[in-house]
Amino acid sequence: MTDDIELLPTGRPEQLMVLLHGRGQASAELLPLARAFRREFAQAALLLPHELLPDEAAGDDLAARVAAALPRLVRWVRDAQQRLGATPQSTALVGFGEGATMALEAASAEEGLAGRVVAFGGGYASLPTQAPPLTTLHFLHGSADAENPVATVRRTLEHLGVLNGDATLDVASGVGHELHPALVDCAIHRLTHHIPHRTWRAALGALPASARSGCHDE
Repeated sequence: MTDDIELLPTGRPEQLMVLLHGRGQASAELLPLARAFRREFAQAALLLPHELLPDEAAGDDLAARVAAALPRLVRWVRDAQQRLGATPQSTALVGFGEGATMALEAASAEEGLAGRVVAFGGGYASLPTQAPPLTTLHFLHGSADAENPVATVRRTLEHLGVLNGDATLDVASGVGHELHPALVDCAIHRLTHHIPHRTWRAALGALPASARSGCHDE
């Protein structure tokens, strides 16, 4: 059995990043991503939990399986925040594939659980009826992703725009269902440069929020 992995800074963490692997993977397979984040966010606590995905033996209904698995993930994140002294707004949920689905659904199920969600090659199990007001969503996708077609993610961005969600989409041309370095670089760019719409609204008043399609998009 694979254990959870923790990469902790010296002293109190300034950020908490929870990295959720995809179906059929182990937490260790996200170590290259964690190390890339560590180079940019030296004071971040990077946690790579194992076995927080939906139960594959519980049927074919992904939405139902995700809903059943969410309470455990939410508790796990809340416990990690308390243990490390991290605030929800300094927390990022980062997922690949089904891990991305869990991160997105957790942010919808538990308002204010995390300030950011970074979704590599994944989307919602079912489209939300409202956008998470305290969470910015960053979608990173390959144009040749056959497992989760980018057209589906584009429709998700349009839906979030109608809901006044704060979301971005970056697409890497010719990239399939993988954690490609180009997508990792764009994720880091988003985490370091994107100003959440809620921050603009607080500073400038009622600024309309809309989902956007972003920096390396086609």
